[in-house]
Amino acid sequence: MIHARTGRRNGGRRLAVFGLAMVTVLAVCAVFAPWLSPQDPLAIDPLARLTSPNAEHWFGTDHYGRDTFSRVVHGSRMAALIGIGVVAIALGGGIAFGVTSAVFPRLGLLLMRIVDVLMAFPALLLALALIVILGRGVENSILAIGVVYMTTTARIVYGVSLRLKAETWIDAALAMGAGTSRIVFLHILPNLMSPLFVQASFVFAFAQLQAASLDFLGLGVPPETPTWGNMLSESRVYITRAPWLLLFPGLMIALSAFSLNVVGDAVRDRLDPRLQTAFSARGRS
Repeated sequence: MIHARTGRRNGGRRLAVFGLAMVTVLAVCAVFAPWLSPQDPLAIDPLARLTSPNAEHWFGTDHYGRDTFSRVVHGSRMAALIGIGVVAIALGGGIAFGVTSAVFPRLGLLLMRIVDVLMAFPALLLALALIVILGRGVENSILAIGVVYMTTTARIVYGVSLRLKAETWIDAALAMGAGTSRIVFLHILPNLMSPLFVQASFVFAFAQLQAASLDFLGLGVPPETPTWGNMLSESRVYITRAPWLLLFPGLMIALSAFSLNVVGDAVRDRLDPRLQTAFSARGRS
């Protein structure tokens, strides 16, 4: 039994290391995309149309003769931009809604009902509705996906803030004359950092899937922009003739989402003292 538990822990560590390594590779590709790309991702070469992977084109070429490897590398830059934007909107709006609702219960009753209504819609359906209202584009895609995940973040922040508000040290601070702003900025917000950090990793991962879905449906980033979702959308008609066109961008979407989720799980296990206590107790038994 002890060997089995040790094996599971070691397996989890190896998986976390793999996820962190993949996230690091994606970050490097996003930052250094112009230098890592062997060719211009927008350069059209009709003579090299639908070329299979070879020494010159590592991931082959698409139906316009564009280098797929260069487009995949540049797609990581757009994935990082959308992920960071979505996380900023989700966390910013979620903190504002959640903390305000916890501190001011009457206003919170209204705000949380709004959040509940938005959460009643499936994530992709809500994002599609917002895109139809706002119009397609990078900024609108970030805003639409950010609003979708702002609701779940607000719920998490609301629950944690209510628990913190009921702590005895908050009562002690109030008894000493601390105002609402002092309670929020000195006692509630600092204690939200750990769950928010974990939530940010999950939001970043799910943002990749939502952005790829919108691009695939033709409602996200403009089609001329190299993104993994756009590459899948453009290449789906060549699935039997040139399967590499779907393999590599699809693999990047899957690896990025999987790696970010693994890293999020590892961070949650590290930051949550209750999980650490449980694991320690199991190890002693």
